[in-house]
Amino acid sequence: MDDTHRTDPAAADWYVDDRCNNCDVARQLAPGLIGEVGGRSEVLRQPVGEAEERQLHAAAFACHSRSIRRPSRRLDADRDPFPMPLEGADGTGTPDPGASATAVHLCGHNSPHTAAANSYLLRRPSGTQMMVDTPRWSEELATRYERLGPVTDVLLTHQDHAAHGRRYADRFGARLWVHEGDLAAAPDADRVLRGTEPVEIADGVLAHPLPGHTRGSVLYVADDRYCFSGDSFYWSRATEDIEVAESVTWYSITELAASLARTVDRLRFEWLLAGHGGRKHLPASQMAERMRRLTARVREMKPRPVDFTAVRW
Repeated sequence: MDDTHRTDPAAADWYVDDRCNNCDVARQLAPGLIGEVGGRSEVLRQPVGEAEERQLHAAAFACHSRSIRRPSRRLDADRDPFPMPLEGADGTGTPDPGASATAVHLCGHNSPHTAAANSYLLRRPSGTQMMVDTPRWSEELATRYERLGPVTDVLLTHQDHAAHGRRYADRFGARLWVHEGDLAAAPDADRVLRGTEPVEIADGVLAHPLPGHTRGSVLYVADDRYCFSGDSFYWSRATEDIEVAESVTWYSITELAASLARTVDRLRFEWLLAGHGGRKHLPASQMAERMRRLTARVREMKPRPVDFTAVRW
C-alpha cells in the first residue's frame, strides 16, 4: 500500500498523525500492528479482535505526542491500561510464570520532556513502590500509581529523564535519587550517588553507576531479576540482541566501554527494562552471556556524531 493509505484518516480507523518523531514506544506495545516506515511509525494494519484493540489502546495512551489516533474520536479513558503489569507490556500479554504479576508495572503516558522515555513502578516486598524514571506529570496519574502502594523513592537513570522527578517525588513524599555526574538536572535531589562503585540503596536494590551515555548514567538492578538500564543499553528487535545506542551517546562511548567492563561480571538479571528500545526476558545465564558479548563489541566502538536515525530499534 502507498503512503496515502497508511496515513489518511479517511482510509483507515487507527492511524498515526504527522507529529510522530519515531520514538519507538508504539511499536514496542503494538508489534505487527504499528511498524517503522520511512523513519516514522505507521499503522501497518487494523486490529483484529479484542487483544489487538488493547494493544492499539496501550500504544495510544503511551505515545508522548498523542499521535496514535482514530478519526473524530477521543480516546476512551476506560481503555487506558496503565499502569500495566510487565507481562502485558511485551505486546503479547503472555504471563511470565516465574514472576509476580505485580512486581513491575509499566507507567505508560510517556512524556515529551523526557524524550518519550519509558518509566516503571517496582513493587517491594513491604508493599511500597519505587518509580524508575517518570511519565508525564499529572496529578491524576500520580493518584493512580499510588493506588498500587505508597511510592518511597523516585530513581533517575540519567539527566535526560529527570524532567518530572522532583514533582513526582514531592507529590509522593518520596526521595529523589540521581548520580552526581548528572546532578545539574536534579540539583535538589534528596540522595546523590557518587563514584562508580555499586551501592545498595534498598534491600535487594542495587545502583550501578555506568558513565557513558551521560556522565551520570545509572543502572538499577532489583532482586537479581530486573535491570532498569535507562539509555545505557536496550533490547533491539532488529538485531535480536542487547545493544547500545552508540550514535546517541552524549558523554563518551569510550567511558561506556570502560563502565561495562568494570560492571559486567557484577550484573545478574533476567528482565532488561530500558528507557528507550525493547524490553526482554531471558534466563539470567543468557543475559550474562549477551552482556559479555556486548561489552566486547562496545570496546571496539569509536566516537561518532549524534544521529538518532542510526539507532537499530
